[in-house]
Amino acid sequence: MLDDVDLGNHRLTITGRVRPLDDLTRKLLLDWLEHRRRRWPNTANLHLLINNQTATKTSRASNHWISAAMRGQDATLERLRVDRQLEEALTHGPDPLHLAEVFGLDEKTAMRYADSARQLLLASPGEPPAELSERPNKVQ
Repeated sequence: MLDDVDLGNHRLTITGRVRPLDDLTRKLLLDWLEHRRRRWPNTANLHLLINNQTATKTSRASNHWISAAMRGQDATLERLRVDRQLEEALTHGPDPLHLAEVFGLDEKTAMRYADSARQLLLASPGEPPAELSERPNKVQ
């Protein structure tokens, strides 16, 4: 919802969890909000993501509509999610507690991302860890 966006404090609430907004996500969010305001200036829909069908209603955009733009792209929503979680582990250190808090991950998943980040941080330049070189679908 629009109320879940806190641009001043660089935060976004997703399913009740407050998450920090990195600079890129904040910029994209600002661009989307400007586009939304210009495209549907009189909408009463309080959902963050709307489209031509939902702008005149109060319902949210469908999952199909949200993911349709990603079809045929190398960057799927799943790959972007995985990449974002790994990037967080590389940027803020391989701390599973931090990852669990920021992304709402269970402990085993958070530990897996932290371990992958540790391997990347220890790998020599130009030589990816074995785990990543064995997984061609992994965003690197």
